[in-house]
Amino acid sequence: MPTAVRRQAAPRFREPVPTALVAELIEIADYITHMREAIAALRPNEMSRARIPMAHEELGSVVAATAGATNTIMEAAEAMLGLPDGPGYRAGVEARINTIFEACAFQDITGQRIAKVVEALQLFEGRLGRFVGAVKARDAADIDPAEQARRDRAQDLLLNGPQAVTETPSQDDIDALFA
Repeated sequence: MPTAVRRQAAPRFREPVPTALVAELIEIADYITHMREAIAALRPNEMSRARIPMAHEELGSVVAATAGATNTIMEAAEAMLGLPDGPGYRAGVEARINTIFEACAFQDITGQRIAKVVEALQLFEGRLGRFVGAVKARDAADIDPAEQARRDRAQDLLLNGPQAVTETPSQDDIDALFA
């Protein structure tokens, strides 16, 4: 037999480990496991590598399509204004109007692209909501003061710009302002 290895006895606790401490450690381990599962369910790599870049690209395409269509419409309208009176006037106007109608088709394509972005954002929102529930995140009222200041400043600078349909003043309200 080989030389005997001297074994040291594992240190023993003089007092038994309180069961409350063991239960708390088990609860922490379960919480960590749950957190790992919740983070994995978010599929953050998919969101950062596929969904968010797609949303960015689609919104960029919407901006480009809208700008291109606007320029086409403006050019056609300017060309109509420059048409000389005479026998070819009606045909010239009709040709420019057809160009305007074609340019207005951008709305369908931009609508489809925006729908893709909305779908991606809804997916992200759903996953984030499940994650927030899983980690028992703090209430939204606990917003970072710097973030709240940024939001307040953005709201102050908005000057009642684009509004949701439900928040848009009626024509009667606007007329009352000028009365």
